[in-house]
Amino acid sequence: MLNRWQQWNRQAKLWLSIVTLIGVIAALPLGVQRMTMEKSAQSVEYVFDYRDIVEASDLQPRPRQFVEDRLKMLKDAGVTSMAVYESSIKELMQAGRLTYYNEKEAALLQGKLADERSHNTYILFSGEREAELIGPVVRDAFDRMGISYRDWSFDGHEGLIVEESTSAAALKTMDFDPMALEAIHEAGFHIVARFSDRVVPYDPERTEEQLARLQQYGVTRLLFDGEKVKGFSNQAADKSLNHFASLLNKYEIGLTTIENLKRPQQGLNKLAYLTNYNIARLYSLSPEDSIEMTQEGVVDRFLLAAKDRNIRMFFLNAMTLGNADTGTLDQSVDKLAEIMSGEHGVVQTLTDNGFPAGPAQPFNYEKPSWEKPVRGVAALGAVAIIALLIGAYLPALLIPVFGIGLVGSAGLYVLNSSLMEQALALGAAVSAPTLGLIWVMNRIYARTIGERRMVGGEDWTIGGSGEEPRGTKWIFPDVPIGKRIGLALNWFLVATCISLCAVPLVFGLLNNITYSLVLEQFRGVSVLHLAPIFLVAVYVFLYEGNSTRGVPKRVMAILSQPITIMWVVVVAVLGAIGYYYLSRTGNAGQVSQLELIIRNWLESTFGVRPRFKEFVLGHPPLFLGLFLALRYRAAWVLIIAGTLGQLTMVSTFTHIHSPLAMSIARTLLGLGGGLVIGLILIAAWIVLEGVWRRWAWPTIQKYSAS
Repeated sequence: MLNRWQQWNRQAKLWLSIVTLIGVIAALPLGVQRMTMEKSAQSVEYVFDYRDIVEASDLQPRPRQFVEDRLKMLKDAGVTSMAVYESSIKELMQAGRLTYYNEKEAALLQGKLADERSHNTYILFSGEREAELIGPVVRDAFDRMGISYRDWSFDGHEGLIVEESTSAAALKTMDFDPMALEAIHEAGFHIVARFSDRVVPYDPERTEEQLARLQQYGVTRLLFDGEKVKGFSNQAADKSLNHFASLLNKYEIGLTTIENLKRPQQGLNKLAYLTNYNIARLYSLSPEDSIEMTQEGVVDRFLLAAKDRNIRMFFLNAMTLGNADTGTLDQSVDKLAEIMSGEHGVVQTLTDNGFPAGPAQPFNYEKPSWEKPVRGVAALGAVAIIALLIGAYLPALLIPVFGIGLVGSAGLYVLNSSLMEQALALGAAVSAPTLGLIWVMNRIYARTIGERRMVGGEDWTIGGSGEEPRGTKWIFPDVPIGKRIGLALNWFLVATCISLCAVPLVFGLLNNITYSLVLEQFRGVSVLHLAPIFLVAVYVFLYEGNSTRGVPKRVMAILSQPITIMWVVVVAVLGAIGYYYLSRTGNAGQVSQLELIIRNWLESTFGVRPRFKEFVLGHPPLFLGLFLALRYRAAWVLIIAGTLGQLTMVSTFTHIHSPLAMSIARTLLGLGGGLVIGLILIAAWIVLEGVWRRWAWPTIQKYSAS
């Protein structure tokens, strides 16, 4: 019965490999569909923060002239849009629409003593036009919040007395400044309206009036301000998000999602779904970067964001700093205009690379009828490859594991289909590179298990009785250099093909616009970067070939080893390397200055930057390790280290927001560069080994004998 079960498992291994291959092939059309989608929206929108211009103007001798001049300057520089926030009396005062006073300031203005029994806010509009256009905005805000006010005038200016302190009144969120909207529209800019969820409760009628008015100014996209999207606070009670989404669809206004926020804006995923994912992704240049970065740095960052991360909107923040050395106030509005303009500026550079300036458009995302069954086949392939991985370590469980995987995936799909897809994508991403290296180790075992050779003087003599002196160094039977290089190259390419089987399964399972817009992300990045290395190390140290016999004995032998200072040092070093390695994963990873120089050179030379961990830290050690593994058992450590290159290739494709064509080009370039560096390392090893065998080893033997 046991023999029959083993026979069934061997047959199951073949059939599961076929199922995996079918899943891989089935997912390929989804990749073609995704590449078509990614080319459907190429125009890039440059959005400047209008509030920053107003704040800078408040520190200038001629504020209104400053705003007019900077709007023209930025328009000429190629900036396409202005972001306008919901206003407050503080911002309206900075814009010159009104002036507000506290009780003491108002008394001083009128030449009388302050009334200490009250702390009112006194508002004066700057002129008749301001009173006509801004007055209703201010009154509406205080009416909505039930704050009492009465008319007031002074020196020919209309105003209000608000029965609230200036500190509290300045916090009230008001409607958009109509005069700012008009000025920006007349200057030829698109308007990006920044809504917040600070106006509660959600008012359906007022919100529709706002959107209708904004549509008249050509607004086609919103950007939310704060931690919540508009309507989120009242969604549970009033379904306000649903109503807001219906208004956005009615007035054909889309959304914007901001890259690299610490926490996603609450309610955005729901609103995105209800608006059929009419979303553009935005990268924000911080005020500090607008001061510190050079034109070259900003150009490189924006180009990389557009090419590698499908960013279609760039938000430009400015700031003003006091310079004690020169005794001046330095603002970055002028610097940003210079950075954007010119032959080597941001706008022209991105245009030359296929990203013309214009309103950001959503990706044309369609789900054909065949997509769902194809993704089902990809899911079946993912279950199969995960079962194959577990079967490589526990062969007797291959069939049960596959059955459990099918049942578990079906159940998880019913409960949470997104979680099921992410779990299978992670499992496939871990399994494929691990299986690729296991296949390599089995080929090495097939050629090296058995007779070995010992270093013994000028000649290589047969040894291996087990009674040799402590410190004897062993090598495997000699293989000609040319054949070793050929075998190493063949094994490397086959292992790479096995590793890349995970790629269609990953992008097939995660073929959803939500991943392209980073509303959802591939989960388990740290697991992907550690698990294959750990599993390959376990296989190298505990397994020999496809047999599990002797594994318990090897485990006990390792556990019985005395803990020495050397072991402690090795563990400490490995821990430090692991910590640095993990710190490099993800978007927040830090890189060295040398690596930045190499990155920039690769980007400018090839147009695509291969991942440093692939072509420098991963592929070359693996190629060298495969070459040496036919001769030195210690070289297997290089194969473990080389797992990094294989898993990093797969990791590249887990960044669903990056263009698929770009990821393919990056991986191919990394493979080519890694093989070239690996060949250089092999050539260097051959030379050094020849020097050692001809001169160094005989000299050591001679001095040892004397």
